[in-house]
Amino acid sequence: MRWLQFILSHSLFIAFCAVAMAFQTNLLTKGSGGVFLYGFLFFSTLCSYNFYWLLCRYTFNRIQSLPVFLTKELPEIAGLILSGTVLLICYFYSGLKPVLVLPAMGLTILYSMPLLPFRFLHFTRKAGILKTTVLAAAWTYVTAFLPYQKAIGDLDSLEWFILTRRFLFMLMLCIIFDSRDMAVDKIRGLRSLATDLSPKTLRFLIWLIFILLFGSNFLFRYFGLTLAETIALQISTIALLVAYYYSTRKQGYLFYYFFVDGLMLFSALATYLATI
Repeated sequence: MRWLQFILSHSLFIAFCAVAMAFQTNLLTKGSGGVFLYGFLFFSTLCSYNFYWLLCRYTFNRIQSLPVFLTKELPEIAGLILSGTVLLICYFYSGLKPVLVLPAMGLTILYSMPLLPFRFLHFTRKAGILKTTVLAAAWTYVTAFLPYQKAIGDLDSLEWFILTRRFLFMLMLCIIFDSRDMAVDKIRGLRSLATDLSPKTLRFLIWLIFILLFGSNFLFRYFGLTLAETIALQISTIALLVAYYYSTRKQGYLFYYFFVDGLMLFSALATYLATI
């Protein structure tokens, strides 16, 4: 199982899930991504997540000096630099316009801001609702909007439908992780939806998101989706609720980073099978 541990702990699996979600977007909209676009999404996710974890380890382990930390984390930093290099190559050949990439960078920086070791930015650690929604918005932008490669004013009804559903889907996933991290976040002085809302309100929000996702699928004919594609989306929605149910019990590392994150891959795979 060491290979699986390596893939999960180095954000390779979550990066592959990002590509799968973008692929699902193109399947539903009959779009075409291209290998360099998917490569850009893979390595941008890889870079952002590994950078976030490096920043997290440094910020909340200030016993070490910066030189000692950099020496200790040298393999991870080298991997980050290598991934960033490949990211730039993929971006150059992807055809993505800078104006479309900049918001994704902005959302990533905004989400990482509470971890920066500067006191004047510590107020961002109190923005709990913003933390969770920014992460969900970042995932939505990267996996549902970037694949369109068009201005937001040019989106049609189907593209807006997918964009809205993707945000709700990712928001529910983020809440599951926020609930797991609630105790640690409180110790570190970080806030999220899970720390800011009462358990009863959080459950209400989860059920509201589920009802919106489940109910919106019945509008599939209006947006031009096939019955098979709708069934695939509905199965993914139910699987998301099941994951939330099991997350309310004590679960381990594999459950969250393979099964919960894997719901993105499962949803994309279900959609692919529906289009065959």
